Amino acid sequence: MERRINDICNRKLAVTKLLDAPVDLVWEAWTKPEHIANWWGPHGFTNTIQQMDVRAEGEWRLTMHGPDGKNYLNKSLFKEIILFSKIAFQHFNPNYEAKITFEPKGDKTLMEWIVLFETVELFETVVKVFKADEGLLQNIEKLESYLQRL
Repeated sequence: MERRINDICNRKLAVTKLLDAPVDLVWEAWTKPEHIANWWGPHGFTNTIQQMDVRAEGEWRLTMHGPDGKNYLNKSLFKEIILFSKIAFQHFNPNYEAKITFEPKGDKTLMEWIVLFETVELFETVVKVFKADEGLLQNIEKLESYLQRL
């Protein structure tokens, strides 16, 4: 079950995915630096986590190492953390808010991942130039693959 929405008017990307893993394992993959470093980002990217303070107002800093050999510094600030249920953060440059919710479905987890960009223009640039919509789907594929290995 997967639903994908690209809504330029609302500046939003959203994906809903049923993951074949229990919510506690999905939560751990999302909130532990030693796990998220292994799956975060589109295909071909690797990560170095400098800081990941998973609490409201906690900072998340990482460097994504691209297949092009370049390093991409990332900084986010966690806005809301609800154990096994919700992660919300503000990402800077490009500016967007992300909200990820988790709902247990037996031994599976229904995850909804919403990215809301600051402006329509930024949304259009990030999607058209950097293919953020494809990147989000690849990120979920990498998460699924990683969860299968845990």
